[in-house]
Amino acid sequence: MKEKLSALFSPGTPGRRRFLGLGAAALALPFASRLLALVPSEALPPDRDLSFYNTHTGEFAAVEYCQSGSFVPASLGTINRILRDTRTGEVKDVDLGLLDLLNVLSRTLATNEPFHVISAYRSASTNEYLRKYGSGGVAANSMHLAAKAIDIRVPGVRLRDLYRAAVGLRGGGVGIYPGSDFVHIDVGRVRTW
Repeated sequence: MKEKLSALFSPGTPGRRRFLGLGAAALALPFASRLLALVPSEALPPDRDLSFYNTHTGEFAAVEYCQSGSFVPASLGTINRILRDTRTGEVKDVDLGLLDLLNVLSRTLATNEPFHVISAYRSASTNEYLRKYGSGGVAANSMHLAAKAIDIRVPGVRLRDLYRAAVGLRGGGVGIYPGSDFVHIDVGRVRTW
């Protein structure tokens, strides 16, 4: 009997490989839906650009951040600077997935207008300041701290339409703040508010 069991579960037995494969698939299943949320519904073009207007500093940048499928370091540096924490001046590398999500959003909206940036990267001190003295709704563990979130509006696009377009992409969290005239977009888990 021991020999039969040993033969059944030996490394070369197709049954064991099949069993391990099914086990691995069963363990991966809960994560499959999360992975699908990271895949854009349409293929990203090899050349991608974005334009931003920082509402606090008046700075404007229109850059091609990806050329022939490769990210352009100088362009990313420009984006990082315009999306910096304007209160402290701290600069952080903005999440590339957020940039790609904004690129898809821009193409979905079919507008050439720049994203008007209310807030992007936030240092811990700025985030804490806004939690204490801001208008509310600032999370202690905000995605802004990791440069994975942005608060925007787009000239000529109604706030509700911007919100709906962002929600439709299912690329992360999307919140609408009509009183402050912006939409929050992040590349965290898919959720809305």
